[in-house]
Amino acid sequence: MTTRYKMTMAYDGHLFHGFQMQPNQRTVQGTVEQALIKMTKGKRVIVEGSGRTDSGVHAIGQVIHFDYPGNQIPANKMILALNSMMPMDIIFNDCEIVNEDFHARYSIKGKWYRYRVSLDHFVNPFKRFYTGHYPYPIDIQKMQEAAKDLLGTHDFTSFAASGGQIINKVRTMYYVNVEKDEKENEIVFDFICSGFLYNMVRILVATLLEIGNGKRPVNDFPRIIKAKDRQEVRETAQASGLYLYHVFYDELPKKYRQDLE
Repeated sequence: MTTRYKMTMAYDGHLFHGFQMQPNQRTVQGTVEQALIKMTKGKRVIVEGSGRTDSGVHAIGQVIHFDYPGNQIPANKMILALNSMMPMDIIFNDCEIVNEDFHARYSIKGKWYRYRVSLDHFVNPFKRFYTGHYPYPIDIQKMQEAAKDLLGTHDFTSFAASGGQIINKVRTMYYVNVEKDEKENEIVFDFICSGFLYNMVRILVATLLEIGNGKRPVNDFPRIIKAKDRQEVRETAQASGLYLYHVFYDELPKKYRQDLE
């Protein structure tokens, strides 16, 4: 008999070699599974994540599920037990017992990624692992205007890095927001989509920055999307500025459905 747990976690991705388990590498999945092995006295419990964040990428709202063998542990006790065994760069913030038909990856209705870019002239040593860096002139309004062309259902082949295994690259972009955080001197990009391709957010950010800097025209996205060619956009923003912000398992609230406006 097993109990399925759905847990929401945050982690600082700087010292992790990504989410997915890899031999002889420190990964988020591997760290959680090691803790569960101790709790079950040696039984392997497979952790499924909502997505596999890359090396150096952070999470504020990553969701996992696993089937825990033996006696059912109350959700509040499970979160206490796991947090007591986590390193300083992982924390669980929520836990619930769910039905067997819930799946952290296959039950998703949408995903929200946030990307932060520092505009400081020099790299701030306290931000270097937590933001991208772009010390060039930038026009926020141009990026906001261009971002509207990403909304709706498109084939995002041009924004997928090689190495991804997904054949169908059609996705629906529900929400894109670009704004300046004056206090931090950063630009914050938010993307909510039905799903993301390999490095898609980082490529979109790099393209928006080129538009903001005047290297590309404001209306370049429709042409790039139509081309379905990764060679159209060669730049990829650094991993350090990317955060898996939230995962939606219910229908998206209307305020995040810019594609319907």
